[in-house]
Amino acid sequence: MGKRIARRGIAKRSGGIGLKTTGITTRRFIPNLQTVRILENGQVKRVRVSAKFLKTGRVVKAPKRNWKKVEAAIQS
Repeated sequence: MGKRIARRGIAKRSGGIGLKTTGITTRRFIPNLQTVRILENGQVKRVRVSAKFLKTGRVVKAPKRNWKKVEAAIQS
Protein backbone atom coordinates (compact mmCIF):
# COMPACT_ATOMS: atom_id res chain seq x y z
CA MET A 1 0.00 0.00 0.00
CA GLY A 2 2.65 2.54 0.96
CA LYS A 3 1.77 6.07 -0.06
CA ARG A 4 -0.95 5.15 -2.60
CA ILE A 5 -4.49 3.86 -2.28
CA ALA A 6 -4.80 0.74 -4.44
CA ARG A 7 -8.55 0.83 -5.09
CA ARG A 8 -8.65 4.47 -6.27
CA GLY A 9 -5.13 5.07 -7.53
CA ILE A 10 -4.83 8.45 -5.81
CA ALA A 11 -2.00 9.40 -3.51
CA LYS A 12 -2.71 9.46 0.21
CA ARG A 13 -2.98 13.15 1.02
CA SER A 14 0.72 14.02 1.15
CA GLY A 15 1.74 10.70 2.66
CA GLY A 16 -0.15 10.63 5.94
CA ILE A 17 -1.74 7.61 7.62
CA GLY A 18 -5.35 6.87 6.54
CA LEU A 19 -7.61 7.95 3.70
CA LYS A 20 -8.50 11.59 4.48
CA THR A 21 -5.44 12.70 6.35
CA THR A 22 -4.87 16.28 7.34
CA GLY A 23 -1.70 15.82 9.41
CA ILE A 24 1.80 16.09 8.01
CA THR A 25 3.38 13.13 9.79
CA THR A 26 4.31 10.35 7.35
CA ARG A 27 4.07 6.73 8.33
CA ARG A 28 7.29 5.19 9.69
CA PHE A 29 8.28 1.55 9.32
CA ILE A 30 10.24 0.66 12.46
CA PRO A 31 11.90 -2.77 12.93
CA ASN A 32 10.49 -5.06 15.62
CA LEU A 33 13.46 -4.99 18.03
CA GLN A 34 13.66 -7.37 20.99
CA THR A 35 16.21 -7.39 23.81
CA VAL A 36 17.76 -10.87 23.83
CA ARG A 37 20.65 -12.60 25.57
CA ILE A 38 22.93 -14.20 22.94
CA LEU A 39 26.18 -16.14 22.92
CA GLU A 40 28.98 -14.22 21.23
CA ASN A 41 32.57 -15.53 21.32
CA GLY A 42 31.71 -17.73 24.31
CA GLN A 43 30.27 -14.86 26.36
CA VAL A 44 26.66 -13.98 27.05
CA LYS A 45 25.63 -10.51 25.89
CA ARG A 46 22.38 -8.54 25.83
CA VAL A 47 21.66 -7.26 22.35
CA ARG A 48 18.69 -5.62 20.65
CA VAL A 49 17.83 -7.86 17.69
CA SER A 50 15.01 -7.72 15.16
CA ALA A 51 12.35 -10.42 15.38
CA LYS A 52 13.14 -11.42 11.79
CA PHE A 53 16.69 -12.38 12.78
CA LEU A 54 15.36 -14.51 15.63
CA LYS A 55 12.85 -16.29 13.38
CA THR A 56 15.36 -17.04 10.61
CA GLY A 57 18.00 -18.28 13.08
CA ARG A 58 20.71 -15.74 12.33
CA VAL A 59 21.04 -15.09 16.07
CA VAL A 60 21.05 -17.93 18.61
CA LYS A 61 19.73 -17.26 22.10
CA ALA A 62 21.94 -18.07 25.08
CA PRO A 63 20.96 -21.19 27.07
CA LYS A 64 19.11 -20.66 30.32
CA ARG A 65 21.03 -21.05 33.58
CA ASN A 66 20.37 -24.25 35.52
CA TRP A 67 20.57 -23.10 39.13
CA LYS A 68 19.94 -26.59 40.58
CA LYS A 69 23.34 -27.82 39.38
CA VAL A 70 25.07 -24.78 40.93
CA GLU A 71 23.35 -25.29 44.29
CA ALA A 72 24.28 -28.99 44.33
CA ALA A 73 27.95 -28.17 43.64
CA ILE A 74 28.04 -25.62 46.49
CA GLN A 75 26.48 -28.02 49.02
CA SER A 76 28.87 -30.91 48.28
